[in-house]
Amino acid sequence: MSDPTGVRRLLDDALLERVHRRAAGYDRENAFPTEDFAELRDAGYLAAIVPERFGGAGLTLAELAAEQTRLAQAAPATALAVNMHLVWTAVARTLTERGDGSLDFVLEEAARGEVFAFGVSEAGNDLVLFGSSVDAKPLPDGGYAYTGTKTFTSLSPVWTRLGTFGLDSTSDDAPRIVWGFLDREARGIEIRQDWDTLGQRATQSNTTMLDGAVIPADRIVRRLPPGPNPDPLIFGVFVDFEILLASVYAGIAHRAVALAVEAAGRRTSARLGGAPRSQDPDVRRRIASAALLDDGLDAQVQSLARDLDEQVDHGSRWFAKASGLKVRVTEQAKAVVDEAILVGGGSGYAASSELARLYRDVLAGAFNPSTADSALGTIATSLLGPLPS
Repeated sequence: MSDPTGVRRLLDDALLERVHRRAAGYDRENAFPTEDFAELRDAGYLAAIVPERFGGAGLTLAELAAEQTRLAQAAPATALAVNMHLVWTAVARTLTERGDGSLDFVLEEAARGEVFAFGVSEAGNDLVLFGSSVDAKPLPDGGYAYTGTKTFTSLSPVWTRLGTFGLDSTSDDAPRIVWGFLDREARGIEIRQDWDTLGQRATQSNTTMLDGAVIPADRIVRRLPPGPNPDPLIFGVFVDFEILLASVYAGIAHRAVALAVEAAGRRTSARLGGAPRSQDPDVRRRIASAALLDDGLDAQVQSLARDLDEQVDHGSRWFAKASGLKVRVTEQAKAVVDEAILVGGGSGYAASSELARLYRDVLAGAFNPSTADSALGTIATSLLGPLPS
C-alpha cells in the first residue's frame, strides 16, 4: 500500500494501533513484544528492504526509515528491537546494490523468515567497529571459534542469526577483525537474562556469552585490519545503522509533541479562570519550542537516506554525516520530550504515563553509537584531517 504521496507502506494504521495498545504492558513487565513481532513478521516487515528479486518487499531505505518512525510513534522499544534486524538487511542491500554479493545470503534468509541480530557492542570497547575484546580463533577449515562477551544484543529471545566479529591475534597476518554470522543452534552460546534497564525495556537486549562458538568458513564475510576502514561492509554497517536509529528517535519526538498538544487541551488552569492550558502563553511557547525541533527531524533522516539510496558520493564525509545525523536527532528528540513532559504536568511524571515512558526511552539515544564525543571526533577528522600518530 502507499500513502497519499505515493510512498510505499507495509504497516497499516490498525496494526500500529494494536502495537501501541500493548507497549505499556511490555514496558511494565520488562518483556519482549512477542505479539508485536509476530504481527510485523506476518506483515512482511522483516523483509521490508529486501529487494523483490530476493523475495522481499523492496522498500528503499528512505521508505523503511519512514516506516520505522511510524512504528516508533506507536512503540519505541518494539521499533528499536526490530531495527537491529532491519539494519542487517539494509547493509546487505547496500552491498548488493554496489555489486558486492557477500551478504546476499542475509537477504535470502531474511525473506525466508530468519531473524538477524547485531552482536557488535562490547563492554569497555569504545573502538566499537574498529577493535574487539572477543577472541576469534582460526580453525583449520577456515572457520573461527569466538570466545568473549557481546552486550546489548537486541532481539535476544528470537534471533536465529547473530552478525558479529572478534579479533584474530594468531594468524600470520594478525591482527585481523573477523566478521561472520553465527547460527543460534551453534554450541557455546549463552544468553543471559540480564536486561533490566530504565527504558527501551521491550528490546530485551540481553548479554550474549560466547565460549568457542563456531562460525563456519562459508559464513565468514570479512577479515579486516583493526582501526578505521573504508571496506563496504564497514560503510554499510555504520551508515545504515545511524540512519535507521535516527528514524526511531524521530518517532519518539513526534509522539511526544502529539501528547503535549493533547495534554494542553485536556488540562485546565485556575489562573486562567478554568480555561484550557492551551491558552496559557507559557504552555504555548513550550509546545511551539518542541514542534520547532520536531519539524526538522524527518527532513534530516530522509535526506541522508535518499542519498544512500541514490548512491550520492559524499566520499570520506559519509561517516561524519551519518554520525552527525544520529547525534542531532537523538539530542533534539530528547529536548522535545523534555518540553512535552513539562506540559503534561504532574500526571506525566507518573510511571504509568506514556510521556514518562517516552522520557525513559529517549534517554537511550545517548548510549547508542555514535556518542556525541565520537561523532565530533569523526566530523573534525573529515574536515581537518587526522591527528598526528
